[in-house]
Amino acid sequence: MDEDTHRPARPGAGHVSCARCGVMADGDTAPPTWICSVENGRRQYVCEDCARTHIRAIESRLDPDWW
Repeated sequence: MDEDTHRPARPGAGHVSCARCGVMADGDTAPPTWICSVENGRRQYVCEDCARTHIRAIESRLDPDWW
């Protein structure tokens, strides 16, 4: 197949924040305990606390608007 693969843009240095609560990550990348997903072609991160709270919705692949 001759389809181009487009990767989501990487977040800028020090600008990684939780898409649910807005907490900022320390350093220039998200910690390994955070969840990363691509929504509408944009990379979004969910912090460990929000991920634990919404784990069933995340595993069910529900749209984030529902949780």
